[in-house]
Amino acid sequence: MLDGFDTAICLLLGVALDLAFGEARRFHPLVGFGNLAIAMERHFNSEHASRWTGAVAWMLVVLPFVTLIEYILIWATQNSAWLAPLLDAILLYACLGLRSLHEHNAPIQEALEKGDLAEARKRTSYIVSRDTAEADEAYLSKASVESVLENGCDAVFGTLFWFILFGGAGAVLYRLANTLDAMWGYRSPRYLRFGCAAARIDDVLNYLPARLTALTYAVMGNTQLAWQCWQRQAPQWPSPNAGPVMAAGAGALGLALGGSASYDGVAEMRPPLGEGKPAAATDIARALRLVSGGTGVWCGVTLLAALFLSGVLYA
Repeated sequence: MLDGFDTAICLLLGVALDLAFGEARRFHPLVGFGNLAIAMERHFNSEHASRWTGAVAWMLVVLPFVTLIEYILIWATQNSAWLAPLLDAILLYACLGLRSLHEHNAPIQEALEKGDLAEARKRTSYIVSRDTAEADEAYLSKASVESVLENGCDAVFGTLFWFILFGGAGAVLYRLANTLDAMWGYRSPRYLRFGCAAARIDDVLNYLPARLTALTYAVMGNTQLAWQCWQRQAPQWPSPNAGPVMAAGAGALGLALGGSASYDGVAEMRPPLGEGKPAAATDIARALRLVSGGTGVWCGVTLLAALFLSGVLYA
Protein backbone atom coordinates (compact mmCIF):
# COMPACT_ATOMS: atom_id res chain seq x y z
CA MET A 1 0.00 0.00 0.00
CA LEU A 2 1.21 3.52 -0.76
CA ASP A 3 2.38 5.76 2.06
CA GLY A 4 0.89 9.22 2.50
CA PHE A 5 3.37 11.15 0.37
CA ASP A 6 3.34 8.57 -2.45
CA THR A 7 -0.46 8.65 -2.39
CA ALA A 8 -0.48 12.43 -2.83
CA ILE A 9 2.05 12.36 -5.69
CA CYS A 10 0.20 9.52 -7.46
CA LEU A 11 -3.08 11.35 -7.02
CA LEU A 12 -1.64 14.50 -8.59
CA LEU A 13 -0.13 12.48 -11.43
CA GLY A 14 -3.37 10.57 -12.07
CA VAL A 15 -5.40 13.78 -12.20
CA ALA A 16 -2.82 15.39 -14.48
CA LEU A 17 -2.95 12.40 -16.85
CA ASP A 18 -6.73 12.59 -16.97
CA LEU A 19 -6.68 16.32 -17.73
CA ALA A 20 -4.00 15.85 -20.38
CA PHE A 21 -5.37 12.81 -22.20
CA GLY A 22 -8.95 12.19 -21.08
CA GLU A 23 -10.55 8.79 -21.38
CA ALA A 24 -9.11 6.27 -23.81
CA ARG A 25 -10.80 6.41 -27.21
CA ARG A 26 -10.02 2.76 -27.90
CA PHE A 27 -9.87 -0.24 -25.60
CA HIS A 28 -11.10 1.62 -22.53
CA PRO A 29 -10.93 -0.89 -19.63
CA LEU A 30 -14.39 0.05 -18.33
CA VAL A 31 -15.87 -0.68 -21.76
CA GLY A 32 -14.30 -4.14 -21.73
CA PHE A 33 -15.58 -4.69 -18.21
CA GLY A 34 -19.05 -3.57 -19.30
CA ASN A 35 -19.07 -6.14 -22.09
CA LEU A 36 -18.15 -8.85 -19.59
CA ALA A 37 -20.90 -7.66 -17.26
CA ILE A 38 -23.45 -7.90 -20.09
CA ALA A 39 -22.42 -11.48 -20.82
CA MET A 40 -22.52 -12.38 -17.12
CA GLU A 41 -25.99 -10.89 -16.69
CA ARG A 42 -27.33 -12.79 -19.68
CA HIS A 43 -25.96 -16.03 -18.26
CA PHE A 44 -27.11 -15.64 -14.65
CA ASN A 45 -30.22 -13.48 -14.83
CA SER A 46 -33.42 -15.42 -15.48
CA GLU A 47 -36.97 -15.36 -14.21
CA HIS A 48 -35.82 -17.57 -11.34
CA ALA A 49 -32.83 -15.40 -10.41
CA SER A 50 -32.68 -14.26 -6.78
CA ARG A 51 -30.85 -11.51 -4.97
CA TRP A 52 -28.19 -14.07 -4.08
CA THR A 53 -27.74 -14.88 -7.76
CA GLY A 54 -27.01 -11.22 -8.43
CA ALA A 55 -24.59 -11.07 -5.50
CA VAL A 56 -22.67 -14.10 -6.78
CA ALA A 57 -22.55 -12.64 -10.29
CA TRP A 58 -21.25 -9.35 -8.84
CA MET A 59 -18.43 -11.15 -7.04
CA LEU A 60 -17.52 -13.23 -10.09
CA VAL A 61 -17.23 -10.10 -12.24
CA VAL A 62 -15.50 -7.75 -9.79
CA LEU A 63 -13.31 -9.71 -7.40
CA PRO A 64 -11.03 -11.43 -9.97
CA PHE A 65 -10.18 -8.03 -11.49
CA VAL A 66 -9.43 -6.39 -8.16
CA THR A 67 -7.49 -9.40 -6.87
CA LEU A 68 -5.34 -9.51 -10.01
CA ILE A 69 -4.62 -5.77 -9.79
CA GLU A 70 -3.69 -6.02 -6.12
CA TYR A 71 -1.37 -8.96 -6.88
CA ILE A 72 0.35 -6.99 -9.66
CA LEU A 73 0.80 -3.98 -7.36
CA ILE A 74 2.28 -6.16 -4.59
CA TRP A 75 4.66 -7.74 -7.09
CA ALA A 76 5.65 -4.31 -8.41
CA THR A 77 6.28 -3.03 -4.87
CA GLN A 78 8.58 -5.95 -4.15
CA ASN A 79 10.58 -5.52 -7.34
CA SER A 80 10.80 -1.78 -7.98
CA ALA A 81 10.75 1.44 -5.99
CA TRP A 82 8.94 3.38 -8.71
CA LEU A 83 6.88 0.86 -10.68
CA ALA A 84 4.07 0.39 -8.13
CA PRO A 85 3.44 4.14 -7.65
CA LEU A 86 3.44 4.61 -11.43
CA LEU A 87 0.93 1.78 -11.86
CA ASP A 88 -1.25 3.27 -9.12
CA ALA A 89 -1.28 6.63 -10.90
CA ILE A 90 -2.17 4.98 -14.21
CA LEU A 91 -5.00 3.06 -12.55
CA LEU A 92 -6.36 6.29 -11.09
CA TYR A 93 -6.15 7.90 -14.52
CA ALA A 94 -8.10 4.98 -16.03
CA CYS A 95 -10.85 5.38 -13.43
CA LEU A 96 -11.20 9.18 -13.39
CA GLY A 97 -13.68 11.07 -15.53
CA LEU A 98 -12.94 14.75 -14.86
CA ARG A 99 -11.99 15.70 -18.41
CA SER A 100 -14.77 13.45 -19.70
CA LEU A 101 -17.32 15.56 -17.82
CA HIS A 102 -16.08 18.62 -19.71
CA GLU A 103 -15.97 16.84 -23.06
CA HIS A 104 -19.55 15.62 -22.75
CA ASN A 105 -21.16 18.75 -21.29
CA ALA A 106 -19.28 21.74 -22.70
CA PRO A 107 -20.54 21.01 -26.26
CA ILE A 108 -24.12 21.20 -24.94
CA GLN A 109 -23.47 24.73 -23.71
CA GLU A 110 -21.77 25.67 -26.98
CA ALA A 111 -24.72 24.40 -29.01
CA LEU A 112 -27.24 26.22 -26.82
CA GLU A 113 -25.32 29.49 -27.04
CA LYS A 114 -25.33 29.16 -30.83
CA GLY A 115 -29.08 28.53 -30.81
CA ASP A 116 -28.58 25.03 -32.24
CA LEU A 117 -31.25 23.16 -30.28
CA ALA A 118 -31.01 20.05 -32.45
CA GLU A 119 -27.33 19.61 -31.65
CA ALA A 120 -27.88 20.38 -27.96
CA ARG A 121 -30.68 17.80 -27.78
CA LYS A 122 -28.49 15.18 -29.44
CA ARG A 123 -25.54 15.90 -27.14
CA THR A 124 -27.74 15.82 -24.04
CA SER A 125 -29.24 12.47 -25.05
CA TYR A 126 -25.73 11.00 -24.83
CA ILE A 127 -25.43 11.70 -21.09
CA VAL A 128 -28.97 11.35 -19.67
CA SER A 129 -31.79 8.81 -19.97
CA ARG A 130 -34.59 11.40 -19.96
CA ASP A 131 -36.35 12.43 -23.17
CA THR A 132 -34.71 15.28 -25.08
CA ALA A 133 -36.37 15.22 -28.51
CA GLU A 134 -38.56 18.26 -27.84
CA ALA A 135 -36.61 19.86 -25.00
CA ASP A 136 -36.01 23.60 -24.76
CA GLU A 137 -32.89 25.40 -23.52
CA ALA A 138 -33.93 25.45 -19.86
CA TYR A 139 -34.70 21.72 -19.84
CA LEU A 140 -31.43 20.81 -21.55
CA SER A 141 -29.40 23.10 -19.30
CA LYS A 142 -31.00 21.59 -16.22
CA ALA A 143 -30.31 18.07 -17.45
CA SER A 144 -26.66 18.85 -18.11
CA VAL A 145 -26.07 20.63 -14.80
CA GLU A 146 -27.71 17.79 -12.86
CA SER A 147 -25.57 15.26 -14.74
CA VAL A 148 -22.38 17.19 -13.93
CA LEU A 149 -23.25 17.40 -10.23
CA GLU A 150 -24.17 13.74 -9.89
CA ASN A 151 -21.26 12.43 -11.94
CA GLY A 152 -18.90 14.72 -10.06
CA CYS A 153 -19.30 12.23 -7.24
CA ASP A 154 -19.29 9.01 -9.28
CA ALA A 155 -16.55 9.85 -11.79
CA VAL A 156 -14.34 12.14 -9.71
CA PHE A 157 -14.65 12.53 -5.94
CA GLY A 158 -15.73 8.97 -5.17
CA THR A 159 -12.82 7.66 -7.22
CA LEU A 160 -10.38 10.00 -5.44
CA PHE A 161 -11.76 8.97 -2.04
CA TRP A 162 -11.19 5.25 -2.55
CA PHE A 163 -7.82 5.88 -4.19
CA ILE A 164 -6.66 7.87 -1.17
CA LEU A 165 -7.70 5.01 1.12
CA PHE A 166 -6.56 1.96 -0.89
CA GLY A 167 -4.60 3.12 -3.92
CA GLY A 168 -5.26 1.97 -7.45
CA ALA A 169 -7.06 -1.21 -6.39
CA GLY A 170 -9.48 0.85 -4.31
CA ALA A 171 -10.24 3.17 -7.23
CA VAL A 172 -10.82 0.20 -9.54
CA LEU A 173 -13.11 -1.54 -7.03
CA TYR A 174 -15.19 1.61 -6.69
CA ARG A 175 -15.50 2.26 -10.41
CA LEU A 176 -16.39 -1.36 -11.20
CA ALA A 177 -19.06 -1.32 -8.50
CA ASN A 178 -20.33 1.99 -9.85
CA THR A 179 -20.46 0.58 -13.38
CA LEU A 180 -22.43 -2.47 -12.29
CA ASP A 181 -24.90 -0.30 -10.43
CA ALA A 182 -25.42 1.72 -13.63
CA MET A 183 -25.96 -1.50 -15.60
CA TRP A 184 -27.84 -3.72 -13.13
CA GLY A 185 -29.19 -1.44 -10.42
CA TYR A 186 -32.63 -0.76 -11.91
CA ARG A 187 -35.99 -1.27 -10.22
CA SER A 188 -37.44 -2.84 -13.34
CA PRO A 189 -38.94 -6.36 -13.47
CA ARG A 190 -35.78 -7.66 -15.12
CA TYR A 191 -33.31 -6.25 -12.58
CA LEU A 192 -35.33 -5.83 -9.38
CA ARG A 193 -33.93 -8.95 -7.71
CA PHE A 194 -30.80 -9.61 -9.77
CA GLY A 195 -29.51 -6.03 -9.53
CA CYS A 196 -30.31 -5.52 -5.85
CA ALA A 197 -26.81 -6.46 -4.65
CA ALA A 198 -25.14 -4.16 -7.19
CA ALA A 199 -27.32 -1.25 -6.09
CA ARG A 200 -26.79 -1.83 -2.36
CA ILE A 201 -23.01 -2.28 -2.69
CA ASP A 202 -22.78 0.96 -4.65
CA ASP A 203 -24.86 2.71 -1.97
CA VAL A 204 -22.43 1.54 0.72
CA LEU A 205 -19.30 2.49 -1.23
CA ASN A 206 -20.75 5.91 -2.08
CA TYR A 207 -22.07 6.82 1.37
CA LEU A 208 -19.02 8.76 2.59
CA PRO A 209 -17.88 10.02 -0.85
CA ALA A 210 -21.35 11.45 -1.54
CA ARG A 211 -21.34 13.48 1.66
CA LEU A 212 -17.79 14.67 1.10
CA THR A 213 -18.82 15.68 -2.43
CA ALA A 214 -21.78 17.61 -1.03
CA LEU A 215 -19.44 19.29 1.46
CA THR A 216 -17.02 20.14 -1.36
CA TYR A 217 -19.79 21.74 -3.40
CA ALA A 218 -20.89 23.73 -0.36
CA VAL A 219 -17.37 25.01 0.30
CA MET A 220 -16.84 25.96 -3.35
CA GLY A 221 -20.14 27.82 -3.80
CA ASN A 222 -22.94 29.39 -1.75
CA THR A 223 -22.12 27.56 1.47
CA GLN A 224 -25.14 28.59 3.52
CA LEU A 225 -27.70 27.86 0.81
CA ALA A 226 -25.98 24.59 -0.11
CA TRP A 227 -26.15 23.43 3.51
CA GLN A 228 -29.81 24.44 3.86
CA CYS A 229 -30.81 22.65 0.66
CA TRP A 230 -28.80 19.59 1.67
CA GLN A 231 -30.58 19.31 5.02
CA ARG A 232 -34.05 20.14 3.72
CA GLN A 233 -34.20 18.51 0.29
CA ALA A 234 -31.88 15.48 0.35
CA PRO A 235 -34.24 13.33 2.50
CA GLN A 236 -36.94 13.73 -0.16
CA TRP A 237 -34.87 11.89 -2.77
CA PRO A 238 -35.13 8.08 -3.00
CA SER A 239 -31.37 7.71 -3.42
CA PRO A 240 -29.52 8.12 -0.10
CA ASN A 241 -26.44 9.44 -1.91
CA ALA A 242 -27.70 11.37 -4.94
CA GLY A 243 -29.90 13.52 -2.71
CA PRO A 244 -27.11 15.18 -0.69
CA VAL A 245 -24.86 15.57 -3.74
CA MET A 246 -27.42 17.19 -6.01
CA ALA A 247 -29.21 19.27 -3.37
CA ALA A 248 -25.94 20.71 -2.07
CA GLY A 249 -24.66 21.28 -5.62
CA ALA A 250 -27.80 23.06 -6.73
CA GLY A 251 -27.73 25.22 -3.60
CA ALA A 252 -24.06 26.01 -4.09
CA LEU A 253 -24.84 27.26 -7.60
CA GLY A 254 -27.98 29.12 -6.53
CA LEU A 255 -30.11 27.20 -9.04
CA ALA A 256 -33.57 25.64 -8.90
CA LEU A 257 -33.16 22.11 -10.29
CA GLY A 258 -35.17 18.91 -9.98
CA GLY A 259 -38.87 19.09 -10.81
CA SER A 260 -40.41 17.77 -14.02
CA ALA A 261 -38.56 15.37 -16.31
CA SER A 262 -39.82 12.99 -18.99
CA TYR A 263 -38.70 9.37 -19.30
CA ASP A 264 -39.91 7.26 -22.25
CA GLY A 265 -42.76 9.65 -22.81
CA VAL A 266 -43.93 9.60 -19.19
CA ALA A 267 -43.64 12.84 -17.21
CA GLU A 268 -42.17 12.41 -13.74
CA MET A 269 -42.24 15.04 -11.01
CA ARG A 270 -39.10 14.79 -8.93
CA PRO A 271 -38.46 16.58 -5.62
CA PRO A 272 -36.96 20.09 -5.87
CA LEU A 273 -33.23 20.68 -5.75
CA GLY A 274 -31.59 23.94 -4.74
CA GLU A 275 -33.12 27.36 -4.78
CA GLY A 276 -32.89 30.36 -7.10
CA LYS A 277 -33.16 30.86 -10.84
CA PRO A 278 -33.73 28.10 -13.43
CA ALA A 279 -30.63 26.70 -15.09
CA ALA A 280 -29.36 28.39 -18.26
CA ALA A 281 -26.63 27.41 -20.71
CA THR A 282 -23.94 29.40 -18.86
CA ASP A 283 -24.65 27.42 -15.68
CA ILE A 284 -23.20 24.29 -17.28
CA ALA A 285 -19.76 25.92 -17.17
CA ARG A 286 -20.39 26.98 -13.56
CA ALA A 287 -21.18 23.39 -12.59
CA LEU A 288 -18.05 22.16 -14.34
CA ARG A 289 -15.96 24.76 -12.48
CA LEU A 290 -17.51 23.58 -9.21
CA VAL A 291 -16.23 20.06 -9.88
CA SER A 292 -12.85 21.19 -11.22
CA GLY A 293 -12.28 23.58 -8.33
CA GLY A 294 -13.29 20.90 -5.85
CA THR A 295 -10.81 18.52 -7.43
CA GLY A 296 -8.08 21.10 -6.95
CA VAL A 297 -9.05 21.42 -3.28
CA TRP A 298 -8.91 17.65 -2.80
CA CYS A 299 -5.46 17.51 -4.41
CA GLY A 300 -4.18 20.39 -2.28
CA VAL A 301 -5.57 19.00 0.98
CA THR A 302 -4.16 15.54 0.24
CA LEU A 303 -0.71 16.98 -0.49
CA LEU A 304 -0.72 19.19 2.62
CA ALA A 305 -1.84 16.27 4.79
CA ALA A 306 0.94 14.08 3.36
CA LEU A 307 3.55 16.77 4.00
CA PHE A 308 2.28 17.27 7.54
CA LEU A 309 2.26 13.55 8.35
CA SER A 310 5.74 13.12 6.87
CA GLY A 311 7.07 15.87 9.12
CA VAL A 312 7.98 18.32 6.35
CA LEU A 313 5.66 20.99 7.74
CA TYR A 314 6.84 20.58 11.33
CA ALA A 315 9.99 22.63 10.72
